[in-house]
Amino acid sequence: MFVPMRFTLGKEERLKSKKLIGRLYEEGKTIKVFPLRMVYIQAEHTSKFPAQVGVSVPKRNFKKAVDRNRIKRLLRETYRKEKHTIYEAVDKQYVFMISYLARDEWKYADIEHKMKKLLTQFITEITQDEK
Repeated sequence: MFVPMRFTLGKEERLKSKKLIGRLYEEGKTIKVFPLRMVYIQAEHTSKFPAQVGVSVPKRNFKKAVDRNRIKRLLRETYRKEKHTIYEAVDKQYVFMISYLARDEWKYADIEHKMKKLLTQFITEITQDEK
């Protein structure tokens, strides 16, 4: 049903639809692993991938766009390297947004560790929902 896994994060895998983003924040369920928060819903989307992801960093915590963009790049990279865990576990299409909550920039290794935790927690959550 889905496309074979590759370690890329292409245009098709990124969340861009304003309608889906709006629905995500209205109906979505939340998982937190500080400094990350994931809001997700099970929704059909036009992509042939099992998940579409968006990342956000609040302007309130990081005034300079350079800082926000760096953190978003780190989040996308850590997700890209760990998304295989989601792709192997899900059989429905999901949409989620990952937000960065901390007020200071964390090291890549720390963010990577927290992303692994967040994604495994997401998988346990959706497997419990399916039962």
